[in-house]
Amino acid sequence: MLENLESNYDCANAGDDLHQLKQELESLRAQQADQETINRLENQISFILNKCDISH
Repeated sequence: MLENLESNYDCANAGDDLHQLKQELESLRAQQADQETINRLENQISFILNKCDISH
């Protein structure tokens, strides 16, 4: 999970960050982790997709 996602996020990192976050999310879902952590990861993924204008 990324520590700080802010409005000045560098979209040049989006490819690597999204890959890492999606793998982490998949792992947490498989482990049935707490919903708050899963929600936070989903929000981070959505933030990057929206900020960097990336299609789902």
